[in-house]
Amino acid sequence: MPVIGNATPPVVYDVTRLVTRGLNTSPNGIDRVDFALARHFLSRGAVPLSCTALGPRLAETRKALDAIDEIEAFWREDADVGRDAVYPSVVAALKAPAGARVAKARLERKPGAERIARNWRALRDWALHLGRPLRDIPKGAVYFNGTQFLLDRPWYVRWLGSRPDVKPVSFVYDLLPVDQPHFFRPIEATLHPRRNRNICRFAAGVVVSARDVEARFRSFAAENGRAEIPVCVARLPVSPVFETQVAAPPELADVDYFVVCGTIEPRKNHLLLLNVWRELASGGRAPKLVVVGKRGWLNENVVDMMTRCPALAANVVEAAGLSTPGLRRLLAGARALLMPSFGEGFGLPVAEALVAGVPVIASDLDVFREVGGDAPDYLHPLDGLGWLQAIRDYAEPNSPRRAAALARMAEAKIVNAPDAFFETIDRFLATL
Repeated sequence: MPVIGNATPPVVYDVTRLVTRGLNTSPNGIDRVDFALARHFLSRGAVPLSCTALGPRLAETRKALDAIDEIEAFWREDADVGRDAVYPSVVAALKAPAGARVAKARLERKPGAERIARNWRALRDWALHLGRPLRDIPKGAVYFNGTQFLLDRPWYVRWLGSRPDVKPVSFVYDLLPVDQPHFFRPIEATLHPRRNRNICRFAAGVVVSARDVEARFRSFAAENGRAEIPVCVARLPVSPVFETQVAAPPELADVDYFVVCGTIEPRKNHLLLLNVWRELASGGRAPKLVVVGKRGWLNENVVDMMTRCPALAANVVEAAGLSTPGLRRLLAGARALLMPSFGEGFGLPVAEALVAGVPVIASDLDVFREVGGDAPDYLHPLDGLGWLQAIRDYAEPNSPRRAAALARMAEAKIVNAPDAFFETIDRFLATL
């Protein structure tokens, strides 16, 4: 197994979650990080590990890289926006005549029966892949799990106890299901503490994306007898798509709209925005709201409001499966990105919008201030009247408040540093 760089030990990268993602029509934030880390390590000679019918096994590096290419092509991560079937549907909905029910049907990508069958065949192939036994992992190697996937399963992590020479490292995104279990499925209140306790038990090191998460994890580790566990803070990179200069889409030049991006789940606080839009609609002409993201869990109230509230039907568009280039183009013409979350481990959409030069109105969370500094407009996630006023202000023609946000962004000089992300992690692994 080749050594990555001059000092970094051999790496075994866990691709178990990664190879299942072809069943989703678009990536979420963890997917983006997982794929970036996998490509970084595998392209430098790391060996993939995957859970098969025989348990964890080693696979061929080329096989895993081909899977990454195939899934990213399916997601159209680098494709031209003209190939995104969802984007023109969003445009048509935003330009619908006044009073039209633009949210009558969800706008989502449908991969087709042939593609679904193909993705299932690929997943079955990975499940039945014999691979090589874990004894082939060289002494002193790093086992890197970029998603915590299956780390709550005792049978999956058992091999780590038999290989104390292997140095496990995991990416910890947050401990929100531990601290705010009411925002998650009940099972997460059991599984997330368990997987993080296993990390504390086995890990030689942990990578996090923010100082805010580092502080919380250190507290959790101390409670579980591992106060000394090394922690690396590496700020998440943003896709290069958001760095490209994109003009406001001319097809939406006469439309005022805002974007909220993230899985539809209670923690994202979509309900606040829907109530704000209901109030805006009651006063006559309102700006549009594009809800970008798939439906998650415990979201019945949000879905009911979007689909059944007459005041929202003409002003709220739900878009699932929008490609990254499609999102970038949509953001280019938005009045602002909205992020009213109750809690985040990083908040990748905030970083993406700021790198793209798009104003952000966000909850006043420590992690958002760490990511965005003074550039965003910050509001309490329960301050409905404050959010209502901010959206009214940003929707004004030549909005002074929006202009002030753009000036703060220019002064902050928001930059994206993907090389620094990987270099920070590589240096950390070399110290273990």
